[in-house]
Amino acid sequence: MKIVFLDVKTIGEDIDLSGFEQLGEVIKYPFSAPSEVPGRIRDADAIVLNKVRIDAETLGEAKALKLVCVTATGTNNLDKEYLASRNIAWQNVAGYSTSSVAQHTFAMLFYLLEKLRYYDDYVKKGRYANDTSFTHFEEHFYELEDKIWGIIGLGSIGRRVAAIAESFGAHVIYTSPSGSAPQKGYRQVDMNTLLASSDIISVHAPLNAYTENLIDAAAFRKMKNSCIFLNLGRGPIVVEADLAAAIEQQKIAAAGLDVLCAEPMSPDNPLLRIKDSRRLFITPHIAWASVEARTRLMKTVLKQMKEFFNDK
Repeated sequence: MKIVFLDVKTIGEDIDLSGFEQLGEVIKYPFSAPSEVPGRIRDADAIVLNKVRIDAETLGEAKALKLVCVTATGTNNLDKEYLASRNIAWQNVAGYSTSSVAQHTFAMLFYLLEKLRYYDDYVKKGRYANDTSFTHFEEHFYELEDKIWGIIGLGSIGRRVAAIAESFGAHVIYTSPSGSAPQKGYRQVDMNTLLASSDIISVHAPLNAYTENLIDAAAFRKMKNSCIFLNLGRGPIVVEADLAAAIEQQKIAAAGLDVLCAEPMSPDNPLLRIKDSRRLFITPHIAWASVEARTRLMKTVLKQMKEFFNDK
């Protein structure tokens, strides 16, 4: 059997992939442009990928292919109708990054809420060594207890965030952009209520027809000017130009983003105008990528592949 990894660098070079070698020949490519895919998978039995587009154009020459493994939950890059017409199976992985994304959500929140960049710079620049007081009040921060935390998208990650927020004494509300039925044990509200009521808003929803461009200028106008907004769902859920304007016009207190409309970040992204780390904190789509999460991910892919071919 021949297994081809088309963009192995999206997994990271620190994750052990030796288990796949027990199944057959393994070929790994750091990244693959669409034009390179047909030649690379021509005689592959299984392919492993994250972002590569899989459709008639890229799979046309793959006569032996039986399985496509996606190292992610989202499968927007797969033409599933074409795969079905070729009797090629596909697998994705869900739930592997719940703990990692929830943890990163709070890392981003506390970085912004407690002005940690400011205080780190204050000490490292020698200002504390030359101060007269044992403490320093120039930047204010507030407790999470009794704040209202609004969650957009109450899947497994949203529920984990809700549990942690409640452990800090926050009051959690949520909304479902798709109009899903209320979940027992959680307070569901409409979108306008969530936007107007929340002290912290975090997005954990998928990108779909209900969420694309959901958070725009009108949404930011409804938020409290003390609100901290966090997006750990998908970049296009937020209109980035409107977010930049909301920050610059102090419509909201701060924003933290782990996802953007274009990744890597576009050089003309309007958010690059904002240099104040107290107002904007962006990480390069790393919330999912703890060592443990990536290890779970690849163990699951290996298990799926073994089960698939053992059943043949």
